[in-house]
This record gives sequence, C-alpha cells and structure tokens, in this order.
Amino acid sequence: MSGSAVVGDPSSWSHALVKISPYTFAAVGIAISIGVSVLGAAWGIYITGSSLIGAAIKAPRITSKNLISVIFCEAVAIYGVIVAIILQTKLESVPASQIYAPESLRAGYAIFASGIIVGFANLVCGLCVGIIGSSCALSDAQNSTLFVKILVIEIFGSALGLFGVIVGIIMSAQATWPTNV
Repeated sequence: MSGSAVVGDPSSWSHALVKISPYTFAAVGIAISIGVSVLGAAWGIYITGSSLIGAAIKAPRITSKNLISVIFCEAVAIYGVIVAIILQTKLESVPASQIYAPESLRAGYAIFASGIIVGFANLVCGLCVGIIGSSCALSDAQNSTLFVKILVIEIFGSALGLFGVIVGIIMSAQATWPTNV
C-alpha cells in the first residue's frame, strides 16, 4: 500500500483526535481563552506603557488622561476571564460509556474552538489597542487636540475583542453533553 492512512488505522490523525478525551479539548480551549487573552493584554500594556512613559517626559500632562489606553488593554484580559468562566460552566459530567460519543466529542471541540477564537481575537485586540494607545500618547504629547480623535479609533480597535467574545459565546452554545441514560 502507498502511505495513505485510513480513518480506522490506529496511526492516523483522525483516529488520534477521536481518542483524545473531549474534556482535554475543553480544558485546553478554556486555558487558551484566558492565557492568550492575558498575553494580548500584557503585550498591549507594554506597547502603550513604554510610549506613554517616554512621551510623558516631554509633556507630563498626558500621563493621567492616557491611562485610559492601559485600561482598554486590561479589558482584553477581562474578556478572556469572562469567557473562560462561561466555558467552564459548559462542562458537564458524562458517564464513562458516553465519553467518546459523537455528542461528547462535539461539545469538547466546540469549547476548544470557542477558546481558541476568543484567545486569539483578544491577542490581536490587545496588540491593536496597544499600538493605537502608543500613537495616542505620542500624538497627545505633540498636540493635545488629537487625543479625543485617536481615542475614538482606539474604541473601535477595542471592539475587536468584543467581536471575538460574541463569536466564542455563540460557538460555545454548541457544547451540549449527552444526558445520563
């Protein structure tokens, strides 16, 4: 035979994915949701904070009002925590005989996919808000009339994280575990 693997072949990827516990997929999805969201928030705070401190040397007046950019970045981490809590409530106990039932696998994959979507949407959102917040601090140090204009753009960037949360919640609605029969 040529090297093609069949679904029933124990060495195929599809066989491996079906034999991994759906609870493992769900746990990894929850961890990605919170972990990558916090990474995005930290990265955004790093980008914004370093520019804010640098620009505050020239114009100390910008420090307090530009902290809103750091708060927007922190909201990204809060989105990840909220979705992780929602996903955690989707986990249910399943009898051992139904752990690999198609409904269990679908529930595990749904929670996994939801966690990935939320985590990476918030990673990108954190970077976006951090870069815009950095620009806001630097431009505010030069011209204070630009602050509100750039802040509006930063709010639109922050909406990316909310879109990820909404899609993640919609996807997690598919997580229905088999009932005890």
